Amino acid sequence: MKTRIGILGLGGVGGYFGGLLAKEFENSETVEIIFIARGNTQVQVRQNGLKVIMDESEMIVHPAIVSNDPREIGKLDYLICATKTYDIESSLTSVSGCITKNTVILPLYNGVDAPERISALYPDNEVLQGCVYIVSKIESPAVIRKVGFYEKLFFGSATASMQKMKALQAIFLQAKIQSTLATEIEEAVWEKYVFIAALASATSYLDQNVGEIMATPESRQVYVALLHEITLLAAVKGLNLPNDIIMQTIQKLEKCPADMTSSMHRDVRAGNPFELDSLTEYVVNEGLKYEVETPTFQKIFDKLSQVN
Repeated sequence: MKTRIGILGLGGVGGYFGGLLAKEFENSETVEIIFIARGNTQVQVRQNGLKVIMDESEMIVHPAIVSNDPREIGKLDYLICATKTYDIESSLTSVSGCITKNTVILPLYNGVDAPERISALYPDNEVLQGCVYIVSKIESPAVIRKVGFYEKLFFGSATASMQKMKALQAIFLQAKIQSTLATEIEEAVWEKYVFIAALASATSYLDQNVGEIMATPESRQVYVALLHEITLLAAVKGLNLPNDIIMQTIQKLEKCPADMTSSMHRDVRAGNPFELDSLTEYVVNEGLKYEVETPTFQKIFDKLSQVN
């Protein structure tokens, strides 16, 4: 029996990591990789494969199946979810026919509320926690561009089967994915959330990329204010983040390409739906719940909610 892994969402995250998996297991007798895609992306991948462009190389991969039809996809052992957060419910409902009670679901979204939302849909399934650090985006349908050397994937669960998680980790490592099966996964997810929520909110509100924010004192002040608010919220929630989390996060940003921005900022500029609820509003709502003031997040939410 092959281990069947579905990749739901072929954006910068799902396309890149799904590409590595599809390349490694293209002719495998033990692992089968399925891309769950629709529309033009499905057509392009079926005809030409998925292209992943990196700084010094590129690859074209052909998964075993490319479809959005549950009857064609079949039952899955693992489902890796990497759509936008506003598509969580609709995308997962569309593949309900592929999910059995034994399917392990790994969300790789920007927000921190995905496991709770997925468990509401599939209460009998093991839903892991996960996050990634990577600079990648869709260049065109079925073409992913990944920039820079930095790429890390963290996943884990306090309650899920360790045997199943170790099996998935072995598959990741065989595909040369820089992954960590983390024992303190909630803290790892929140460290990423501190980084991405502040970055997405600041870039979208200021309409500036990383280099512009770091070089402009007023913009940098907005970004740092966001970091202080979200890290205070994390502390009140009882999360054990590093004492120097703010400095660590700033240093991570300084290592990013100057022209990099957030996917939310790109969506705002393009006039597309964007992840305001998961990356800005969630912090505001949790602040109200835990009586933590988040005035900068509130100001940004008030402005961007008029656009979204």
